[in-house]
Amino acid sequence: MIPEERRGGPGAGEDGPQPQAAGSIRKGCDSLGAQTQCGRLQSRRARIHQQINKELRMRTGAENLYRASASPPPGLPRATSNARVRETVALELSYVNSSLQLLKEELEELNCSVDADGPERAGITVPMIPLGLKETTELDWSTALKELISGHFGEDGASYETEIRELTDLRQATRTPSRNESGLELLMAYYNQLCLLDARFVTPARSLGLLFHWYDSLTGVPAQQRALAFEKGSVLFNIGALHTQIGARQDRSCPEGTSRAVEAFQRAAGAFSLLREKFSRAPSPDMSPASLSMLEQLMTAQAQECVFEGLSLPAPAAPHDCLAQLHLAQEAAQVAAQYELVCRTMAQPPVCSCVPFAWTTLVHVKAKHFRALAHYHAAVAFCDGPPAEAEHRALEQVFLGAQAPSEPGGPALPREREERRKLGKAHLKRAILGQEEALRLHAVGRALRRVDLLQAVLGQALRRSLTRYSELDLEDDFFEATEAPDIQPKTHQRPEVRAPSFSRVKVADIFHRLGPLSVFSAKNRWRLVGPVHVTRGEGGFGFTLRGDSPVLIAAVIPGSHAAAAGLQEGDYIVSVNGQPCKWWKHAEVVAQLKGVGEEGVSLQVVTLLPSAELPGTGDRRPALRGLLRNQKEGDWGTPVPAQARPLLGWSRKAKRDKTGGRLGTP
Repeated sequence: MIPEERRGGPGAGEDGPQPQAAGSIRKGCDSLGAQTQCGRLQSRRARIHQQINKELRMRTGAENLYRASASPPPGLPRATSNARVRETVALELSYVNSSLQLLKEELEELNCSVDADGPERAGITVPMIPLGLKETTELDWSTALKELISGHFGEDGASYETEIRELTDLRQATRTPSRNESGLELLMAYYNQLCLLDARFVTPARSLGLLFHWYDSLTGVPAQQRALAFEKGSVLFNIGALHTQIGARQDRSCPEGTSRAVEAFQRAAGAFSLLREKFSRAPSPDMSPASLSMLEQLMTAQAQECVFEGLSLPAPAAPHDCLAQLHLAQEAAQVAAQYELVCRTMAQPPVCSCVPFAWTTLVHVKAKHFRALAHYHAAVAFCDGPPAEAEHRALEQVFLGAQAPSEPGGPALPREREERRKLGKAHLKRAILGQEEALRLHAVGRALRRVDLLQAVLGQALRRSLTRYSELDLEDDFFEATEAPDIQPKTHQRPEVRAPSFSRVKVADIFHRLGPLSVFSAKNRWRLVGPVHVTRGEGGFGFTLRGDSPVLIAAVIPGSHAAAAGLQEGDYIVSVNGQPCKWWKHAEVVAQLKGVGEEGVSLQVVTLLPSAELPGTGDRRPALRGLLRNQKEGDWGTPVPAQARPLLGWSRKAKRDKTGGRLGTP
């Protein structure tokens, strides 16, 4: 992660998982050295914990002042001074947030391995920009869920202490996920549980009544909202952010590492794209459509950069092949074009006010660096011997683009060796100028000056271009070559924006005991009837069953024992002889009823009520049209509400469950 500039203060310039450690040499593994190393790690952990606690205290004080400036009590100065205070405090919160992210990433790096200097790598690569996770405060689910379970579901809320504690522990664990696949699975599991909570407890007219409190990832400014969708959106944001951290930590000096990095950045772009499309009201700057669009573009550009790095790894044969160099030139030009697009997006309001200056500078440096690399590879393609006819046509496509196959009198590339040398020299000149500009921009930012790896990459590229230029520069070369043309950007592997794979993380509904979501949710109202005692007559009990979980009374024969006991068409059976059967299949209920003797059976049923009615009143028949509605499934394997949500209202494909045919119970 590129640290944000800050004057003094703990954590400024410290970044544990920085790529600088990538080239470090492993320490010895003798017993005395290992003990000394462990002691140093413990000291570093203790120091980081102290700095984190200090930053948290600073954030608490700044947050209180921020809220007070938003709505000052009587007697404080006028609104203009409060606005100035609010702006100053927001800047301080941004600094504190940046320091906390760096400290926590450094602590995570120490906890992941005893070797604090990181794995040894074969080469050096340009550092990436990972995104810090959004911070949140503790949340008490207990009161709100117990009241809802008791009031709406008619059950004892206190009996769900275990389920509420499990949900609380899961949320607490997601506040500090590990920076690997296990951390992603944890966040996705919590997200899927939130989808289940949304489907069971939330309606368009009523929320859970909880206040969800999250800190902005880019600025550190607190934001809060009572909508469960804000919690879901923040978790989805952290899923994307964690993908960026996983991608930035890959060893991109090998093909496997570059492939993993490409996949991680594609998933990150997909998470931000999904959030931008579905989250309609942004309570914090990092989740605004403009910021999410910028993050999507940034992660796509970083994925494209990893594609280029994978293609430019040393090949076992023909490293100076003309066509290969042309492909690298176009790939580098494609990376530069995408970073230039990110630069323009970062410069637009309101994104420019919340993006760290170090990010903007690094993106600008990368745009210059890869544009220079494109000219370098083009120069190599020009100078490494005369090209074949196919290679010459490829050169025309690279430099002339769509003009190449057009009019014969149009621009053409030189075929003579001397003319090709001069044009290659011109491309090297543009490469050198671009790399010098990238080094100048690198030196401007204080934060980037501390990233020694970036300076090493830029310096290495410049020295390589200068060496090649000196080989082409002749003492009697008094003629200046024409200006080198631009390289046409093109890629043979365009990154795809891939949404996170939520369906691969299977979860069990924590509040499974409340019953199937198709019936037992806050969107439905029902009345509990019974126990009702039904005896067997000559034609059986006198009702027909249909469906699973719960089983539905599809029809009641007039004048039968079931009709006399008060059972009606549309009732759901929830208990048979005192045994809860909300989740029983059709065959299980039928088998239980077939085993009943002359004494009869005791049933407990519920019936859905129209939304305007209160439990215990009204006719039960009008609700019949909703009784056959089975539980729907969302795109990611989680239950979803029947009506669209105002926030994070994902479009879902309704899917009817197959139910059993009619069966008359004897």
